[in-house]
Amino acid sequence: MSVVFVPEKLRRRVQIPENNVQRLLEENDQLIRCIVEYQHKGRATECSQYQQILHRNLIYLATIADATTPPPVKQTT
Repeated sequence: MSVVFVPEKLRRRVQIPENNVQRLLEENDQLIRCIVEYQHKGRATECSQYQQILHRNLIYLATIADATTPPPVKQTT
């Protein structure tokens, strides 16, 4: 679910353990390596499957980042 649909008062309350994020980043690294390898071998089907998993992981990480980033501070001049 996109953070766009989460009410503002709930957006900053997301608590995601850092080890989960690190695990996903490591998984993404491995997925990218597999995608490159399969591209070199011309195996589009396997490549596409890994790209879908990578896309899902990236969307999840982006949603977490959006939900946990504090709102920008307005500067007065």
